[in-house]
Amino acid sequence: MSFSALRNVMFTASILLASAAAALAGDDGSISPKVAKSLRDSVKIKGSTRALQNALTAADAKTLAVNRAILQGHNNVFNHKIKAKGITNQKSSGRCWLFASLNILRPAVIEKYKLEGFEFSQSYLAFWDKLEKANCFLEFMIELGDRKPLDRELDFFVKDPIPDGGWWRYVVALVDKYGVMPQEIMPETYSSEHTSTMNKILQNKLRVDAVKLRGMVAKKKPMAEIRAAKQKMLAEVYRILVLNYGRPPSEFSYRYVDKDKKVSEMKKYTPQSFYKEWVGEDLSQYVNLCNDPTQPYNKHYRMRRIKNIMGTPEMYYVNVPIKVLKDLAAKALMDDQPVLFAADAGKDMDREKGIMQLGLYDYASIYGVDLKLSKADSLRVRHGVANHAMVFIGVDMQDKKPVKWLVENSWGKDRGKGGFWTMYDKWFDEHLYSIIVKKAYVPNDVLKIYNEKAVELAPWSSMNLMCR
Repeated sequence: MSFSALRNVMFTASILLASAAAALAGDDGSISPKVAKSLRDSVKIKGSTRALQNALTAADAKTLAVNRAILQGHNNVFNHKIKAKGITNQKSSGRCWLFASLNILRPAVIEKYKLEGFEFSQSYLAFWDKLEKANCFLEFMIELGDRKPLDRELDFFVKDPIPDGGWWRYVVALVDKYGVMPQEIMPETYSSEHTSTMNKILQNKLRVDAVKLRGMVAKKKPMAEIRAAKQKMLAEVYRILVLNYGRPPSEFSYRYVDKDKKVSEMKKYTPQSFYKEWVGEDLSQYVNLCNDPTQPYNKHYRMRRIKNIMGTPEMYYVNVPIKVLKDLAAKALMDDQPVLFAADAGKDMDREKGIMQLGLYDYASIYGVDLKLSKADSLRVRHGVANHAMVFIGVDMQDKKPVKWLVENSWGKDRGKGGFWTMYDKWFDEHLYSIIVKKAYVPNDVLKIYNEKAVELAPWSSMNLMCR
């Protein structure tokens, strides 16, 4: 069906729906027989409408809604790329933030040791992340022990006591405390790659613990007794994690083969010494910048109780206009520095061809309805969400402006173009919410905002959905 025919269908439908709305005026709000008849009469199944119905009942609306003009104009040409080797795969887990964060550290390691490829053990850090999140949850249950059962903050945490999700701040805390290791030292397991069942068991166990701890608080038990009970609960979580991941090594021996087939000497490491020698990056030199149009720009924000390790800072960021994120990302990429970012991976994305472009799927024309939301309103009504972390490793600059971005994903080689994606600039504007970039690329006037007292946001604020 042509777009002109679709527009005619939309126009006819709008007239009929307006007529139906008029017929409903003065109704008490229920769907009465009169209302139902009016709705039924508003849709005439004939001509173009019948053709649409036949198509939509026989095929996926997403297939029918593809904007062919965008596909015809698509190309994978970039005039600046960072050398990247090896696509990672988080499989059936919500660890994109962990994969993407470690992936921005890989290029320097590969270059430093002249490797064909290299991958950090995501399983190692995921193990400690789970244990630390369990500890945070149990501590929150003690802190919120006097709250009513349907208190919104208490309810927020018990809905998902130990999520897979997280963000850059979580990785910094984990690496600072536990270091890193090569993937072959603590490889993936079925449970690390398919976290659903394990998560459900841990959620069940932690909710049982929450009831016990809140009961002890209600009975005004001594804090020493409460903490002793919590320690036993944490030991049980640790055992569950060991059964699913294996026991994380505290030290290991490692050697490697470089791209010239030269074998290194075997050397003993702790995870902390391995990070210091192999990576050596000061992670405090990275900052989190967000684009949240629901909040004032050029302000410092902090989200209450959003952390994965007790005693570490809660998630914080400076909120800036989208152009600032774009300028800084391009600046870092042109200096061969990969850029971690968070975006809404559920919108305008072709997972087979690896295309991210605004308007890629034209559902509005098919259904004859208005589906447009501003970025701010999209966040407010939970339509837009920063639900996936990826890495920029290239940019296509035309007339000193970015027109598209090369993305390294963590969904394996079978999705996208061999695991890589092309993000067009309009998609960046609409669906990207945050970047992690080195301070060296950030203007001083923006860096100074981090020194200002942070505005506290509730745990369920729009930028936090990534962490859950």
